[in-house]
Amino acid sequence: MDPKMLSRRDVLLGGGAAMASLGVAGTALAQTPGAQPDAPPASTPDQLRRMKWWHEAKFGMFIHFGLYSQHARHEWAMEDEAIPIPEYQKLAPVFNPAPGSQRQWAKLAKAAGMKYMVMTTKHHEGFCNFDTKLTNYNAVKQGPKRDLVREYVDAARAEGLRVGFYYSLMDWHHPDGAKCATDEAARRRFVDYTHGLIRELLTNYGKIDVLWYDVSWPLKADGWESEKMNKMVFSLQPDIIVNNRNGLLGDFSTPEQHITAEKGGRAWESCMTLNDSWGFQRADDNWKSSKTIVRNLITCAHDGGNYLLNIGPQPDGGIPPETIRVLSEVGRWMDTNGHTIYASDICLPRRSNYASFTRTGNTLFMHVHFWPGEDVSIAGLMVKAKSAKLLKTGQSVTFTQDEFRLHLTGLPMDAPDTPVTTIAIECDGEPTQDTDFVRKNRLRPSVNI
Repeated sequence: MDPKMLSRRDVLLGGGAAMASLGVAGTALAQTPGAQPDAPPASTPDQLRRMKWWHEAKFGMFIHFGLYSQHARHEWAMEDEAIPIPEYQKLAPVFNPAPGSQRQWAKLAKAAGMKYMVMTTKHHEGFCNFDTKLTNYNAVKQGPKRDLVREYVDAARAEGLRVGFYYSLMDWHHPDGAKCATDEAARRRFVDYTHGLIRELLTNYGKIDVLWYDVSWPLKADGWESEKMNKMVFSLQPDIIVNNRNGLLGDFSTPEQHITAEKGGRAWESCMTLNDSWGFQRADDNWKSSKTIVRNLITCAHDGGNYLLNIGPQPDGGIPPETIRVLSEVGRWMDTNGHTIYASDICLPRRSNYASFTRTGNTLFMHVHFWPGEDVSIAGLMVKAKSAKLLKTGQSVTFTQDEFRLHLTGLPMDAPDTPVTTIAIECDGEPTQDTDFVRKNRLRPSVNI
């Protein structure tokens, strides 16, 4: 994936990638890769069964790791720098991540409050991180001489995390990877190769929870034989969930680098980078803050979506120090506030210039990211508040309420939690908000006063 190459990637994907978001995003103007132009149907009973854990998880770790990590100049460097294949292949013998590095990824994911992981098994560069009989261009025959996918699966399971596989349909290395669009014999070879790799992945590693397709260029669903592909996937892994990037609807949609809720009850997951790169890029220092990450997570949970946050490990498998720092801060926040995310329901209140909201049942969680000190307010809350407290300290919060405003007072001048302070407000019904009611109906004194 590439959050920067908008114009070229739009052409490649035939639909366009959404504009990258460096902070908290709301509405996207561009079509997400693989998404459908009309509102897709809500989940079927079988999808609800398979996806129950995923809806409860809310927060996952994406890992982009491959030869591009060794190159350290962005995961699209092979194409964006037009590196010849013989030159790029020289990365394979020297790519040698330290054994056990995946265990550190999994430990960090768990500490950050993440519940599942999705790792690149094969990215656009064509190098397979797993043991395959279909090509020698893999981690067992090259560089590390080890099955990196096996190590990742074992590490995730050791930490009690669900296991997901990313698989790129696009392949810059395979001789039929582009020719398949115009040559039927090449298409037949390449589709058989692709289906064969997916079959290996879903046969050799036990129960797999997520299959995350990416970039279907240069074929469409019929060219990839995606119906047959998914039928094979579900025959091998009856409980798996799949995304929508092999040209079919799949089980969930995948807005990239922005947060946009699907319509009609359709499941969705926003995937985002921690800096501006998916794979390791040595010079990329544009790190999102822990406050931005927490706000993004709240925004996803508010509208019933998941947040898949990417890390790009270094060539040796180590985690960049800034990644550790930011995710550790997020984890400390989740230790106190995680239940406001995992157990959250669709939330209607959303209007505030210094807070965002989630809810569980009749409990509204006001997540104050710009702490004003001493008092906060919610306009247009259409239910009665029964009690309020600071989650971090358990301290009760005094409040008054009229038909226009819930006014919480007596708060400490300094925020009691970081990077976001949460106030739990028990209501006498499901919380809703109508700020238009306030605008239309509040008393307006004479201009002479």
